[in-house]
Amino acid sequence: MSFTYAVVGAGRQGTAAAYDMARFGDPARVKIADADPGAAERAAARVNRLLGREIAEPFTVDATDGAALRAFLDDVDSFLSAVPYWLNPAIARVAIEARASMTDLGGNTDLVRKQLALSPEAEAAGIAMIPDCGQVPGMGTSLSVYAMSLLDEVDEVTFWDGGNPLHPEPPFNYILTFNIAGLTNEYYGVAHFLRDGRRVEVPTFRKEDYETVDFPEPIGRMEAFVAGGGTSTMPWTFEGKLRTLWNKTLRWPGHFAEWKAYMDAGLLETDPVEVSGVPVVPREVLHAVLDPKIRAKPGEPDLVIVRVLARGRRGGAPAAAVVELIDRYDEATGFTAMERTTGWDGSIKAILNARGVTPRGAHPAEIAVPGPLYAEELRRRGFSLTETLTDATT
Repeated sequence: MSFTYAVVGAGRQGTAAAYDMARFGDPARVKIADADPGAAERAAARVNRLLGREIAEPFTVDATDGAALRAFLDDVDSFLSAVPYWLNPAIARVAIEARASMTDLGGNTDLVRKQLALSPEAEAAGIAMIPDCGQVPGMGTSLSVYAMSLLDEVDEVTFWDGGNPLHPEPPFNYILTFNIAGLTNEYYGVAHFLRDGRRVEVPTFRKEDYETVDFPEPIGRMEAFVAGGGTSTMPWTFEGKLRTLWNKTLRWPGHFAEWKAYMDAGLLETDPVEVSGVPVVPREVLHAVLDPKIRAKPGEPDLVIVRVLARGRRGGAPAAAVVELIDRYDEATGFTAMERTTGWDGSIKAILNARGVTPRGAHPAEIAVPGPLYAEELRRRGFSLTETLTDATT
């Protein structure tokens, strides 16, 4: 059986997702929409060139135009929304009208929970919706579920993740491979975790949560700290079921101090300040001046790490499961590690939606996607995924 897929948003992650759908989704066609016709045309041409066949088609669609989006989705079985996160709730309602299963790249847990409230309508329409896909949350979520499946009982889940330049260069030692608004949204605010089985809010960028984590050479030591959004809906899903749930972001040393200084200076605030009589939003200024300086150059190699530690019991004895994925820029396709881990996560779940593997209605990834099946799909795509079971007391 073949399916009609679509991607709304022909940027980096959307193009990578369209490629994955075209390669692994048993597609009849893959439709790529963007408000910029040139972007859609370039994305479709790239997918077709990489696969050596005409499968991807470009469309000019403004995602904020509900009627145009509805018409675009009319014949679509499953699609990924790869546009800014604040557009997803409205797109979800259009998906229900069009009876098109949906995944998206998320970015804001409050909005994700609003989308999940649409589950009865989605189920009545016979579609599946999985919000907040991507690298983390998304891949990290599903790898956590996979790590949990390796144990009989689970008490604690901790995971670390990050996308970084493979060869960091000062002064920033960081490259931006997605919308900078997504980065500042994660860095400013609170994270939702579980402690003693109950949900807690933990402020981002606290010095007391800072740590260093070692990885196999040539990676070596990285720093880890709390940023928001990584656990997405998991604290609500696992409240009372897990004792501890924790997530930290990985960066090259120095990043924490740099961004903590930006925050302390008020540069991530969204309330306007007056400059020469003109109201100015500090965060917008930061976006404007910093984005060009840290934006990844075409072909610049990057690195993505997701490490999950689950502790509990196996066979009645204390045990721990560590699942780790390390991915790098792919020279053969030109896709960055961030594009592969973000776009392909959204694509994998869109494909599972199309195949009817996932439950109808709107469900978070930790409920909708079986961990072992997800790991199988990653390995099918050539990701390097390792798993280790040990005595939890060691």
